[in-house]
Amino acid sequence: MNDRAADGDFEIITPPVNLRSKVRKLSRREEANFDPVAAAEAALAKLSTNFNSWMEQETESLRVTWVDIEENGLDEERRDTLFRHSHDIKGQAATLGYPLAGHIADSLCHLLETVQDVALVPERLIEQHIQAIRAIVAEDARDEADLIANALVKQLTDVTADYISSIEADLPPRADLEDD
Repeated sequence: MNDRAADGDFEIITPPVNLRSKVRKLSRREEANFDPVAAAEAALAKLSTNFNSWMEQETESLRVTWVDIEENGLDEERRDTLFRHSHDIKGQAATLGYPLAGHIADSLCHLLETVQDVALVPERLIEQHIQAIRAIVAEDARDEADLIANALVKQLTDVTADYISSIEADLPPRADLEDD
């Protein structure tokens, strides 16, 4: 199927994809014995050997972004990059076995999303979030019952919420909430 722009500047070509040709049909016996949950768990177990390195890569991206912020200051572009890396960790941490790192990344995302003016985002608080995520991964603190990691999550979440509350009345309206 081809879509042409009205002005003819470009053409979008969508190649046909026949997924059925990529999948083998199960026999009746295979179908009767097939457990999709078990198959998914087996696939996840196979992938789990890579989870540590994936999480380490994510935290390294966060660290590199932080070094850039330390050297060049926080601006819109660096905040967006930091948000993207934090959001990736927030979304992947539980699957990769680091739910507490995900909670801290969520707190950092909340801070970066809520405080629109980069001049008002406390860099020390950003640094504390990043150090906490890196420490949790380095210490392999995977258990949600880990007392120290939980205390860290609670402290950062509380400090972030308190900071946001303290400046919320002074924040300019967010662009996506302004009346037209």
